[in-house]
Amino acid sequence: MAVVAGVDFGTLSVRVTLVDSQYGPIGTASASYPLHRRREDPDFATQSHADQMAALAVAMKDALAATGISGGNVEAIALDTTGSSVIPVGEGLEPLDEYYLWCDHRAHAEAEEITTRANASGLEAIAWCGGVYSHEWGFAKLLHWLRHNPGKRDLFVTALEHCDMVAATLSGVKSVNDLKRSVCAMGHKWMWNPKWGGLPTEEFLVSVDPLLAGVRAKMGGAYLTSDKVAGHLTGEWAEKLGLRAGIPIPVGAFDAHWDAIGSHIREGDVVNVVGTSTCIIAMARDAQLVPGVCGVVPGSVHPSYTGIEAGLSATGDIFEAIAQRAGTRVYELSKGLESFKPGQTGLLRLSWDNGDRTVLVNPELGGVTLGWNLVHTAQDELYAAIEGTAFHTRIILERMAEHGVRVDRVINGGGIPQKNEVLNQVYANVLSKPVLVPAGTPTSLGSGIMALLAAGIYKTIEEAQNAVCLPLRIVEPDRRSAEVYERLYALYKDVYFALGQRHAPALPLGRVLPELREVAAEARLG
Repeated sequence: MAVVAGVDFGTLSVRVTLVDSQYGPIGTASASYPLHRRREDPDFATQSHADQMAALAVAMKDALAATGISGGNVEAIALDTTGSSVIPVGEGLEPLDEYYLWCDHRAHAEAEEITTRANASGLEAIAWCGGVYSHEWGFAKLLHWLRHNPGKRDLFVTALEHCDMVAATLSGVKSVNDLKRSVCAMGHKWMWNPKWGGLPTEEFLVSVDPLLAGVRAKMGGAYLTSDKVAGHLTGEWAEKLGLRAGIPIPVGAFDAHWDAIGSHIREGDVVNVVGTSTCIIAMARDAQLVPGVCGVVPGSVHPSYTGIEAGLSATGDIFEAIAQRAGTRVYELSKGLESFKPGQTGLLRLSWDNGDRTVLVNPELGGVTLGWNLVHTAQDELYAAIEGTAFHTRIILERMAEHGVRVDRVINGGGIPQKNEVLNQVYANVLSKPVLVPAGTPTSLGSGIMALLAAGIYKTIEEAQNAVCLPLRIVEPDRRSAEVYERLYALYKDVYFALGQRHAPALPLGRVLPELREVAAEARLG
């Protein structure tokens, strides 16, 4: 028996799970940190590295106390984070600013410039990230920071993804040459791929903006998969965390990718990591490009496979916003939703409140709800939003399948499916196939699995998964509900592509509202 620590840095809190090599998760604790928003700029979202590291110390000590495990008996610690959450640093890898969090969307213009230039120059990398570079990703955020912080440009040494920053901090890395960078992070968000020699060329970056001159050379360090070790815990941080100095820290990754590992992903599975946003994760021995899918990266998710990432820019965020506008919480607003029938609200809700991550990759979009009348309630909108996120997920899964990605099983991971059975049933009905749900929260369990590998307790990810992953329960689709959703999905798909693209071909949408009313009337009649 051996114990390791898996750490997951989320949007609002960090979770630590202690994982026993034989019994799986044995205890967990979390600690929150502030998300800095600005009312006058809804695209602004940053966080402090110091706040996050302080929260990690609290959560780790609470997890140790709750389980009675001595910190000296913890054999390794692994960390996953949100992404692309980017921090510019100076000498000694000290932060020059706060993280541009994944949900910071200020870099719209920069992303569009990168996309335009990449397509005009025939840059191969742009095809591997769906043909569009996102405002959520690294180079766009770094260019935005360089443009808006002229007084700090001379201090800039490099930029790091969140997962690489926390690993460097805990292992005492102070120079770029000693950095270990995550292939997962750099491949999905910075257009890195060994196929074309790593990052895009200096010539390309300068053609986007001369401010990027020299940046490629500054993004040094070793680019590694997560079966490699990033460093070992320093004495300073061992004391702060209550652990033993010298334990290994594997190269980190994004939370959704390791959540998929913790959800027992295998080739042919698609894992919906449903949280604040949704990341849709798959992996394949052989993968081709998928138009509109934001990342196809060798060595991400699982070091021996090509990782495939897509998703929704907002899911739980939408549910929370609906509840807040109603002056309540999602838990309270959800009471009674289990009695709702497919389409009974007469509403069709598109999940574009944070833009479209996949397959349109369009940050200019906003949430759309069709079919309102004067007696609709916030609860109606919440149910329609759950249906809408399921429809959007189906759009993505169909696009992946069209381009050779196997979708044999669908697993609903992340934090929301364990707390919202209505969502699981709606997803099964909309997708018209069984949805598997871990019997417990897999968040940070994937980190625990990677820590078990780093400690040498298991030789392969599959061995560790078989030992510690939670059982999967099955939510079967209801045939009659699935038939109703086939009808509604046809409407959703038309509206999605007609409204989501600036130059979409003309499409008659006059039937949408009448059919929504018809479906709702049929649902009321039973």
